[in-house]
Amino acid sequence: MTFSVSPGSFEGLAKEWQGLVDVSGQRKVFLTPLWQRTWWQEFSQGRKLALFSIHNDTRLIGIAPLMWEDKSLALIGSQDVCDFRDFVVLPGAEATFYKELLGKLETKEWRSLELPSLPHSSPTLVYFVPLAQSQGYQVDVAQEDVSPLLELPASWEEYLAALRKKDRHELRRKMRRLTQQADYRCYVASDSHRLIRDMADFLYLCRLSRPEKDEFLTEAREAFLRVLAHSLMEGGYLKLFFMEVDGARVAAAFCLDDGEELALYNSGYDPAYSWLSVGLLLKSYCIEQAVAWGRKRFNFLRGAEAYKYHLGGRDLPIYHCTVSRGDGG
Repeated sequence: MTFSVSPGSFEGLAKEWQGLVDVSGQRKVFLTPLWQRTWWQEFSQGRKLALFSIHNDTRLIGIAPLMWEDKSLALIGSQDVCDFRDFVVLPGAEATFYKELLGKLETKEWRSLELPSLPHSSPTLVYFVPLAQSQGYQVDVAQEDVSPLLELPASWEEYLAALRKKDRHELRRKMRRLTQQADYRCYVASDSHRLIRDMADFLYLCRLSRPEKDEFLTEAREAFLRVLAHSLMEGGYLKLFFMEVDGARVAAAFCLDDGEELALYNSGYDPAYSWLSVGLLLKSYCIEQAVAWGRKRFNFLRGAEAYKYHLGGRDLPIYHCTVSRGDGG
């Protein structure tokens, strides 16, 4: 059995990489070549690609999507737009993958290896951390953030019944008020030919909803989201939700769908309609649709905003791992 660790490109590895993501069981959309390539195209200024593939004979067992930042190596991506990052590893091949990867990295000159935004279930925490420690590296692991998650039941009524009594009462009250006082509809915008307009409406509602979101949407981040949306729709990952009141779009939610989990990536609403709780109720509609589609989980992604807990989210940690070498590289 022969193992090989080779440098690669997004284009050359895309098909194998996607196939590995599909069977890996890891946070899927953020780890796809589609997502990582889009980030690299928009934000890689001054960095050098260090993308490695590891094969067992002819079978791909793992992808190490790394980049150089001066004398440091880091997982491709950035915390502001990538909720999760990690290596992509074939289940059952974790021990071999991390051993071969560390052996390859030992031949490179680096001072630190930065592995941010690791999900709580990351195999990197289970396999790579103790391996690096056993080889004499200094390894620091700290909680970076939380990602509230909701395990979905088989029906909407079961979901409502599982909420805390106060949260269930408030959600039903808000739903009744919207139904009684507004002519509204919620839906998924799925026409790729209208995506430019749909993204313009989404970004407008994001900017309108909170000053922090307006500040967040720099020219570079807005360009990234526009390009990303087209790639995600082509890949079947994008679910762009809207709520209309009296024919006007008043709330929007940009969700990622990997077939098992629906994740709320970003959202916005018109504050003029806040008395109708349109932002919260559109999010509840996203959850309702996830249940109807048979998704197993609804992920609220990074951050501890209060509404996530009112809708049933439970915190899961996100970790940052730093591996340092004492010889200075």
